[in-house]
Amino acid sequence: MGSGGSFEAEYALKASVPAGDYHVIYDGIIIRSVDVQFDLVWRRGANDTVLGTWMEHFEPLPGGLYDAQPFVRDVPAQAIDFRKGDHFIFRYTGVSSTSMQAYIPNGDGAITDGRIPNITLPK
Repeated sequence: MGSGGSFEAEYALKASVPAGDYHVIYDGIIIRSVDVQFDLVWRRGANDTVLGTWMEHFEPLPGGLYDAQPFVRDVPAQAIDFRKGDHFIFRYTGVSSTSMQAYIPNGDGAITDGRIPNITLPK
């Protein structure tokens, strides 16, 4: 995504989540040099609570390879006190590239030598 472009993956929560580390795998295909902001968000109605945020700079692989690059992070966050209708959001926002496809989450898994992005919640 390009500068200011943002995408969200939303999940309807089913229970409370304790405070702790969210294990985030966010392997991606990098087409252009880009800085991306990632946010873990708890959404209740129109109110968003940012649980964790980080920035990452990405560079494409040499030779124009279309392979996934591995990225993983543990993000400490507060507890979520669940109520029906709450959602968990994984949001990523491009902050430096004009290309709309600078960072592409690896939805192809092992086909592109990577993992499908996923998040393991604290237990």
